[in-house]
Amino acid sequence: MRSFIAKPHEVERKWYMIDAEGKTLGRLATEAASILRGKRKPIFTPHVDTGDYVIVINAEKVEVTGDKRQDKMYKRHTGYSGGLREISFEKLQAKKPNDIIKHAIKGMMPNGKLGRQMYKKLKVYSGPEHKHAAQKPEIWNF
Repeated sequence: MRSFIAKPHEVERKWYMIDAEGKTLGRLATEAASILRGKRKPIFTPHVDTGDYVIVINAEKVEVTGDKRQDKMYKRHTGYSGGLREISFEKLQAKKPNDIIKHAIKGMMPNGKLGRQMYKKLKVYSGPEHKHAAQKPEIWNF
């Protein structure tokens, strides 16, 4: 018996919507990354993008456990010497709530060209409205 290998032009993509309100950040990110990669499908092939589109709404209402709200730090570098910038979870959630979820999901995606291609199917919105109603997204509960 031969192994099944999905071909990129044969993959049917669906749209799923996840409501982040009251959900824990890590659990939300693992579900979204799994859908984006296509690991929930029986045709999953590691070297082919078999994943679906994911819409995350209410990004500003995502939860974290313990003292992470004050203690968790996000770091980036400007490229100049002494250019390390840090911002706490609490401040980033007030300023750019979408970036928190994007950062968590991107860390769970494969590194390289295929991972970047899969990551482009993620759409994150801070409020309850999104502009993908025409795609008729299914609600993903977990």
